[in-house]
Amino acid sequence: MLKTMRAAALTIVAVPLLASCAGSGTAEPGASALSPKQAERLDKQLAGKVPGEPIRCLPNYRTSETIRISDDILLYRAGGNLVYRNNLKGACPGLARDSDIMVIRQFGSSTCEGDFFHLVDRTSGIRGPTCVFGEFVPYRKPAGDAG
Repeated sequence: MLKTMRAAALTIVAVPLLASCAGSGTAEPGASALSPKQAERLDKQLAGKVPGEPIRCLPNYRTSETIRISDDILLYRAGGNLVYRNNLKGACPGLARDSDIMVIRQFGSSTCEGDFFHLVDRTSGIRGPTCVFGEFVPYRKPAGDAG
């Protein structure tokens, strides 16, 4: 009886732990920390696109929209067929809320790997965490893909 109770208790503890190790929606770096909603949003934005060679700097004129996926993943839309993914160098607490203002400290007309930004609370003006960009990975639709 005691042996059965121990086995049941271990199962109750182990199953959620094992389930938390499963990936969320995509096998990309950083994906294991994504909520199901974040994974779905990331998958939708990158659907049908394939990753290219990472670049160190992204010229500001190339992008039209910044999409916050999670506290450590940003996407930069550069048209319907091209999206740049940036896995930050560490988490940026509060980034995913999409309510704080991103203040980017950059030198020149490009945002580069290693550049800093910080979040500022929209209502109080209080400065939040300082965060660091990673490299920019382009995701493009393959040539000849009309969809």
